[in-house]
Amino acid sequence: MYKDILVKSEESMKKSINYFKDALSSIRAGKANPKLVDRLQVSYYGTMTPLNQIANISVPDPRTIVIQPWDVNVLKEIEKAILASDLGINPTNDGKIIRLAIPPLTEERRKDLLKLVKKETESAKVAVRNIRRDANEEYKKLEKASELTKDEKKKAEDETQKLTDKYIDLIDDIYKDKEKEILEV
Repeated sequence: MYKDILVKSEESMKKSINYFKDALSSIRAGKANPKLVDRLQVSYYGTMTPLNQIANISVPDPRTIVIQPWDVNVLKEIEKAILASDLGINPTNDGKIIRLAIPPLTEERRKDLLKLVKKETESAKVAVRNIRRDANEEYKKLEKASELTKDEKKKAEDETQKLTDKYIDLIDDIYKDKEKEILEV
């Protein structure tokens, strides 16, 4: 009975981890990464469209991102979107493609990025804990409805806690990797 709740909880925790990884991948760590600009929304003939749907994004070297739109008329809009974003990078437009030179990070910028990563990490942990809380509330409802015994409820809560600990540890490991990447000179 409670196994269904446990499985559902684990799926939700996996989704939270994937979301967390995506959020961290868009935080620049001194190296060029196409995910930095993936989520940028560009006005494409009046419709806000993700950049990766209207242009080819490539990384020819570790310090450069090249954006080649399929429609050259949208270059100015892409440029505007990059300037309006929080990337802090000035695009260079040669009429056919846009180049983004990724500057090396300053010590101050590294600290700012670490704060941002810590904030995302804490959000991910809160999401996982909320999933645990929701599962525990469902166990209580089942116990009230006499569908679970006290022992089964306790066992279910223990298993949910083990699952929560596993995913919190995974979040911490991902954070440590990102921290190392940001602090790498």
